[in-house]
Amino acid sequence: MRIKRKFAHKFAIAAKAWYNTVQKIFSIKKRGRTKTFVVGNIGNSYTGEVLNTSNDSYTVAEISSFQLETIHKFHPVVSAILNITPDHLNRHHTMECYSKTKENISMNQTKDDVCVLNMEDEELYRFGSECPAKVVWFSSKRKPEIGAYVQGDDIRYTDGTTDELMLNVHDMNLLGTHNYENVCAAIAMTKAAGIPDDIIVQQVKKFKAVEHRIEYVATKNDVWYYNDSKGTNPEASVKAIEAMVRPTILIGGGYDKGSE
Repeated sequence: MRIKRKFAHKFAIAAKAWYNTVQKIFSIKKRGRTKTFVVGNIGNSYTGEVLNTSNDSYTVAEISSFQLETIHKFHPVVSAILNITPDHLNRHHTMECYSKTKENISMNQTKDDVCVLNMEDEELYRFGSECPAKVVWFSSKRKPEIGAYVQGDDIRYTDGTTDELMLNVHDMNLLGTHNYENVCAAIAMTKAAGIPDDIIVQQVKKFKAVEHRIEYVATKNDVWYYNDSKGTNPEASVKAIEAMVRPTILIGGGYDKGSE
């Protein structure tokens, strides 16, 4: 017997080790009192939850480039690509192939859908002009025409007409510019889904780093220890180091995936 099921693809993120963003969106949607599932590359399989979903539920999914290689009908209402930096080149071989694979996340979207893109990523800025969905930007350096951005210590959102303060970075429990970018992306995605600002801001302020992602471990002899074992590529590790506010020693490991 073949079971047919209409997947409720509400949110999807093409990301590598941006686990915090998926969890932020999940916490915001859950607080919005809508039945919400978090699935995908973060460790909870889509197939394990699909029979529990319905057309009025929300699914927040982190989708890897491996999964995006073979999609056919996958159609998120809101998607995002947070960055494109060298990773998994032992599989994709070229950056051109890797970029195109990640951009597949919007392949079946239309102008009725939203794709959230990083304005400071050169490849994604180029892709914005050909993306089939409505593009909403996020940026840590400048104000986009439509999207969320960092201005000084503030995170703001503009819809192209009005500009509003969402929150101050010091109101959060997160460190580093990359986390401010994550918050901007989460704000852009959840606003696209119609979540009220007060719920978005409340959940962002409460959010704490998840396990293994710049996770505070202990202080011994005035040395702070952080666990960042979800930083599985050089770019993620660089972002974690940049978030540190004291002289830092990196203890690293892993295997070569073809990155520089």
